[in-house]
Amino acid sequence: MQIPLQITFHGIDHSDAIEERIREKAAKLEQVCDRITRCRVVIEVHHRNTSSLHRKGEPFHITVNVTIPGGELVVKRDPKDPHVNEDILVALREAFDNMERQLKDFVARSRVETKTRAAQ
Repeated sequence: MQIPLQITFHGIDHSDAIEERIREKAAKLEQVCDRITRCRVVIEVHHRNTSSLHRKGEPFHITVNVTIPGGELVVKRDPKDPHVNEDILVALREAFDNMERQLKDFVARSRVETKTRAAQ
């Protein structure tokens, strides 16, 4: 990556363990596509209750934004069901798995376009 990985926590305390997991997942994305120039990850918890005592059970909203030459790929996990993605590790895995699929599709399309241009 040309620009260092950006990780932001909103409505949730920073966690070194979660940050390390995100770094591992981002490194795996770079193995799929070495043309990534930027990766931003936002982890949010939207509290319906204003009391900080009622945080348990709130779903995690994960956004993974990857910039590649010629475009940007975005995965946004924004569950409506309050019981979805209660485990932050599951939410991260789902978001990064989805981004990995998008990157694989991008790489495959790029190869087809390159072969088509070469054949002309």
